[in-house]
Parts: sequence; structure tokens; C-alpha cells
Amino acid sequence: SLQELAASVSETLPEETKEEIDAELKEALKEANEKHMRLYAEFDNYRKKVAKDKEELVRYANENVLYEILPSIDHLDIALKHTSNDSSKGILEGVENTLRELLRTLEKFGLKRIDALGKPFDPEFHHAMTQVERDDVEDKTVVEELRRGYMFGDRVLRASLVAVSKRPVPAADIDESTEYNEYNKKEDL
Repeated sequence: SLQELAASVSETLPEETKEEIDAELKEALKEANEKHMRLYAEFDNYRKKVAKDKEELVRYANENVLYEILPSIDHLDIALKHTSNDSSKGILEGVENTLRELLRTLEKFGLKRIDALGKPFDPEFHHAMTQVERDDVEDKTVVEELRRGYMFGDRVLRASLVAVSKRPVPAADIDESTEYNEYNKKEDL
């Protein structure tokens, strides 16, 4: 057996050589243990990453479906904005109820509206489509929501399309050579 062979070899070797072999074996064993621990740690990290990826896949599995439903919600919102006379009161109530119930159902799956109106402009949640000169609100504030934005969980599914305020330029700061003033001079002629 291997132990018998090792015993017979160690009997014939000088004591210094035995100590050198013993030190080499201890070093080899130490390196093998360290390698084993590194492999175990790498495998554990891999296992955790796969579990996290799986959890995220499950959490956001409905993202594409919800994104495809958003135009239908937009159309219901538009219908509500354009229905103003009394003859369509029943239709208006039906559309309001349908939209409210659809949003309540989608909220159960993680869809949330982005609250934009009156908030400071944030490019993570808003896409600025235009700037509006306003002195009654703070600069860079969302003053109009052109299309609603939505979150799915902690992700922006679709950013809000917004109009953002900017401070008006005082008339005293406008230079006489600007195109605006050139246009006004032509009208005076």
C-alpha cells in the first residue's frame, strides 16, 4: 500500500531530507486548501448571482406586456380630456370607470404613474418637450404633462413628456438688434 511504501522510503532517507519533504508536503497541502477555498467562494458568488438574476427576471417578467398596454391608457386619457359636453356624460363616466379599474389592476402588478405636474424637472423621470416662460412658478418646474410616464417596480417604464418652466427674460435685457425687435420694426413701417 501507499502508506507502507512511504514508511519504507522514510526509513532510508536522512533526517534533513525527511524534514524538507515534510515542509514541501505541508506547503502543497496549504496551497491546495487555499485553492479549494477560492473555488468554493467563487461558486458561492456565482450561486448568489444566479439567484439574484432569477429573482429580477420574475419581478420584471410582465414589463413588455405593461409597456404595450400604455397606449390604450393614453387613448382613454385623451378621451377624458376631449369629452366636455353634457350629451356624452354617460360615455365620460364609462371611460373614467374603465380607466380607473384598468389602472387599479395594473398597480397590482407593479405599474405606477409618475407624478410630474408641479415637480422639479428630473431627466430620470421626465423628457422635456418644450419650455414655457412662467414667472409664477420656480424655474425648471414641470408645468404641463403632455403624456404620462409610468414606473414598473423601481424602473422607469416610460418617462413623462413634459413642458418645463423657464424665467421670462426682462424686456430691459433684450437687445435692440435681436430678430424679435427687427420683426417689430418692420411692422411699424
